[in-house]
Amino acid sequence: MAWWIILLIVLGGLLLVGVIFAIWWIVTYNKFKTMENDIDEAYSTMDVYMKKRYDLIPNLVETVKGYAKHEKEALEEVMKARYSCMTADAPAEKAKNENWLAGTLKSLFAVAENYPDLKANQNFMELSNSLRNIENEIANSRKYYNGSVKVYNNLLETFPSNIVGKHYKFEEKVMFAIENAEERIAPKVSF
Repeated sequence: MAWWIILLIVLGGLLLVGVIFAIWWIVTYNKFKTMENDIDEAYSTMDVYMKKRYDLIPNLVETVKGYAKHEKEALEEVMKARYSCMTADAPAEKAKNENWLAGTLKSLFAVAENYPDLKANQNFMELSNSLRNIENEIANSRKYYNGSVKVYNNLLETFPSNIVGKHYKFEEKVMFAIENAEERIAPKVSF
């Protein structure tokens, strides 16, 4: 009679371990899916702010164009970079193009430095203040996006959650980063 009790205890223990493992598996899978949704939401938020910036840039370029007719190349470069950002699909491609756009915007403000009347223009001041505010929002949304990606990638790369991640083929996400070291230096813009 004692061996039946021992067998039931062992089977009950195995069943309990199996249930605990199944619950852990489900919770870990759900955590991955939740984090993917958080990353998508963070990227969408960043994308909204970048769209606002893209919409603002043509107005800024037109304002500068009226004062700086012979600075055509710098203005065209800004518009090309804007278009590349708007048409990029993948986060890595978008990050690369965003870095290019940031560099061209620096050159646009450098052009503005050469025209005192432009720096005093009310429309230019409002546009540049709007751009500055949008840039701050983009920076904050990038921080949130990169933080979400970091937590997700950590879960994907650490044991034992990496077992679930590999089983369902979850892929590492790319952070939004500046690739060119020169672009990390803050531009000096004064109006």
